[in-house]
Amino acid sequence: MNWSVAFEPLLSWPLLAALMGPLALLAFVGLWFRQRGGWLRLAALAALGLALANPVILDEEREPLKSVVAIVVDRSQSQDIGDRTAQTNAAVEGLKERLARFRQFEVRVVEAGRTDDRTETRLFAGLESAFHDVPPSRIGGAVMITDGQVHDVPAAPVINAPLHALITGNADERDRRIRFEQAQRFGIVGKPLDMTYRVIDTGGDAASVDVRVSINGNQVSVQRAFIGQEMPLQITIPSAGRNIVELSIDRVPGELTDTNNRAIALVDGIRENLRVLLVSGEPHAGERTWRNLLKSDASVDLVHFTILRPPEKQDGTPINELSLIAFPTRELFVERINDFDLIIFDRYQHRDVLPILYYDYIAEYVEKGGALLIAAGPEYAGEQSIANTPLISALPAMPNGDVIEKAFYPRLTELGQRHPVTRSLEGSGQEPPRWSRWFRQIGIEQPEGEVVMKGADDRPLLLLDRKGEGRVGMFLSDQGWLWARGYEGGGPHVSLYRRIAHWLMKEPELEEERLTADGRGMVLDIRRQTMRDEAGPARIITPSGKTLDVQLNKSEPGIFTGSVETSEIGLYQVGNGDLTALAHVGPVNAPEFADVVSTENVLRPAAEATGGDVRRLAATGISALSNGISLPGVVPVRGSAEASGRDWLGFRTTDDSVLKSVSRVPLFGGFLGLGLLLLALGAMWYREGR
Repeated sequence: MNWSVAFEPLLSWPLLAALMGPLALLAFVGLWFRQRGGWLRLAALAALGLALANPVILDEEREPLKSVVAIVVDRSQSQDIGDRTAQTNAAVEGLKERLARFRQFEVRVVEAGRTDDRTETRLFAGLESAFHDVPPSRIGGAVMITDGQVHDVPAAPVINAPLHALITGNADERDRRIRFEQAQRFGIVGKPLDMTYRVIDTGGDAASVDVRVSINGNQVSVQRAFIGQEMPLQITIPSAGRNIVELSIDRVPGELTDTNNRAIALVDGIRENLRVLLVSGEPHAGERTWRNLLKSDASVDLVHFTILRPPEKQDGTPINELSLIAFPTRELFVERINDFDLIIFDRYQHRDVLPILYYDYIAEYVEKGGALLIAAGPEYAGEQSIANTPLISALPAMPNGDVIEKAFYPRLTELGQRHPVTRSLEGSGQEPPRWSRWFRQIGIEQPEGEVVMKGADDRPLLLLDRKGEGRVGMFLSDQGWLWARGYEGGGPHVSLYRRIAHWLMKEPELEEERLTADGRGMVLDIRRQTMRDEAGPARIITPSGKTLDVQLNKSEPGIFTGSVETSEIGLYQVGNGDLTALAHVGPVNAPEFADVVSTENVLRPAAEATGGDVRRLAATGISALSNGISLPGVVPVRGSAEASGRDWLGFRTTDDSVLKSVSRVPLFGGFLGLGLLLLALGAMWYREGR
C-alpha cells in the first residue's frame, strides 16, 4: 500500500485565496495586537480553510513491473561447428531455469545471427528487436550465447544495463584458412590475370602448404604457399562469361572446419574482339547487309573484301583506275588465316581469284577449329560453285542445280524451335510468321548437320554443322536483305544473323547442349539448354558433400529450369547427363567463415562498457551441466551495484510499477468534518462573547 495526501478544493484555488486572504490578515492583526481570542480565531479560520481545501488521504494499490532480460542466441552457421550447438542449447535452457526462479524478471529469448544472405553474424540487431517495446528503465540486461564472432558490434552501448556474453567453443581451437587478397572481377579470355592470396593458420604454423588452383571445377595447377605471406597467382581465363576460380588447401589434424579451406573468386571473362573475314563476290542488293551488321557489333573486328573485277575480265579499263590494292590472298588465306574467328563467303564463286590450293587451307582451318559461313546465291548452283573446289570436304550440303524462284515465308523447323540460334525469334510464334516473304532459294541435296530453318516447299534454308573441331553454316538464300529493308514489315535479321555468327564462333550462350547454374541469394537456379525432348533431373552435390536431385521442368522449347532453396554457403556441383556446372550460393568468401575460432575479444569492450562480463561456457563455474559446460548463477542487482562476480551474472531490477486501484478518504468529509468545523467556530464565538 502507498499512502499519500492530496487536496481536492471545493472552490478554485484563486477564489479560495481571495476569500481566505483577508480573513487570515485580520486574524494575524489580532494576534499582533494581542487581542483576546486571537488564537481561537486563527484556529477557526484554519479549520474553515482546510474544510474548503478538502484534504483527501489516497491509498494506492500498485503492482511492481518486471525487468526484461533478453537471451540472444547465436544461430549462425559457425555455431554448427563441433559441439557449439549442444553447448548453446544447454546454456539457453540453464539460463531460462535460473531466471525463472526470480519473479522480478521477464525473460525474452531471441534467436539471431543468421541473416537472409548468411553473410554475417548480427546479434545486436536481434538485441534491439528484443527491447524495441521496453522503456529503458525496465531493461534488466542481456546475455549473448555465441562463439564471439559477431560482426555488428556498435561503437557505443545500445542498452543502459549489463550486457553479458557466454562464449561457446574452446580456448585452444585451431583453424587454417585461405583467402584472396587481390582478385579482379574481369579478365580477358586467353590472357594471363594476376591475383594474390594468403594462407592463415591460427596455430602459429609458419611452414608451407600446397594450394590447389581450379578454374570452373578443373584443377589447373598446384602451388607452394608460405603460411602468413601474401602469395602471387597468375591464371588464364578459359572462357567468356562467369568463371569460378577456386583455391583449396588440405585440412590439418585438429582443425575446426575445412569450410574456409577454400577461397572463391568470380571472374567475368571478356573476349577480345572477334576477327571476321567477309569476302563478297558478285555485287547484289543485300551485299552490305552482312557488312553493316558486323560493323555495328562492338565485339567484332571486320575485314571485308569485295571482288568487283575478276582477273579474267578484260574490258580495257586503265590500270590507274582499278582498285588501289590487290586482293592479299596469300596473306589472308595462308599466313594469317588462323587469326580469324570466322570466314564468310557472301555469294562468292570460284573465278581463279583464290588459287585452288587455298580452298584446302580453308577446309583445314575449319577442321582445326575455325568457322565458315556460306551465304549462298544463284552462283552456288552454277558451274563455278565453290562446292566444286576442295572446299567440298567442309561444306554441309551439295547444290542440286535448282534455283527456286517463288514467294515463301522462312519458317523454323521443329529442331529450329529448340536450337539457340533460332529459338524464340521475334515473329516465329504465329502462322504465317510475322515477317516478310523471300523470293529465292537454292536447292541442295544430302544435307548434313542440323536444319533449323526451312523455306519454299519445306526445303532446307539454314544449315548448321560441325566439321572436326570447327563449325560451318550455310544460308541458302540471298534474300535476307528484304528483312533489313523493311519489306512487308521486315523481320528479325539482326538477331538471326548475329546469332549465326556467334554460334559459329562458339559463343557459350548459344551452345545446343549447355548446363548453367547460378546462386540467387540462398536459392540455386539451374538452367539446362538441350535439343532433347526431356532433360531429366539434375544431381546436386552440396558444399558439405550431400547429394540431392532437382527436377528440371520445361520453360520454353529447348530450355528446362529448376530451383532449390539451400541452407549452406559455398560451391555447389550440378550435373545433368554428361554436363556439369559449378555455382556459388550465398556471399563469396562471407565474413561468417572468414574466422571461425571462438573468441572473447570481440564482445569484451561492448560488455565492459555496460558493466557486464564475457566468459566461456567451458570455463569453471558454480555448476557443471551434463554435457560438460559450466554456467554462472543469476543474481538480481539494484542501481549501480556490480553486475558480475566470480561465478555469477547480475541483472538489474526496476522500480517501475503499474497502478491497479486508488482508495479515497476525505479528512473533512461527513459528520466528522462538520463536527470539527462547528467545534472550532463555537469555541471562537464562546470566547468572543465573554
